[in-house]
Amino acid sequence: MIAAVRGTVAARDGDLVTIATPGGVSYQVSVPLDVLEHLPRAGAEVHLHTVLVVRDDSWALFGFDAPNERAVFQRLLGAAGVGPRLALSLISSLGGDRVVRAVTENDIAALCTVSGVGKKKAERMVLELKDRMRDLKTEGGMSVVSSVGEQATAALINLGYGQLESADAVRAVSASNGTALIDEVIRNALTLLSVGK
Repeated sequence: MIAAVRGTVAARDGDLVTIATPGGVSYQVSVPLDVLEHLPRAGAEVHLHTVLVVRDDSWALFGFDAPNERAVFQRLLGAAGVGPRLALSLISSLGGDRVVRAVTENDIAALCTVSGVGKKKAERMVLELKDRMRDLKTEGGMSVVSSVGEQATAALINLGYGQLESADAVRAVSASNGTALIDEVIRNALTLLSVGK
């Protein structure tokens, strides 16, 4: 497996980047949109965490800025009907962290915003990947899903609020006070939800 590529940017063509390594080998790597936007100019050095996808008719290399995005890509490939192009499209559209949150929090609407993902496919992805993505970390190093966050979201849903608005309110409260107890999270989330109505 080619786990990483370090070299200089030799060429760019759409989402394909050619990286020339010091050893004289050049790799053509498909990258998501956020990597493409931050890619240095031609001739500058770049380091990408990579995944080699081997199919009967082709070999393709996919590159990411961070190991966490690479891990998200690999987990997505584990879902039925999700190939490397769709996995790359999900990360390009939503970002690695948002993909994980969407899957672990049943955010079907967010997944359906990505071209090629309909409601049935999104529901299947959630069903197959929810438990397998729980251990992935956000950029801040915290688990994407916390037991307090899950319990608070479930409590709000039981009170009659929707899944999406409940999860958003809990995330907003947790972002401002990540150490809050569950009753405090629920109370503050209810305040946010009541203000929005």
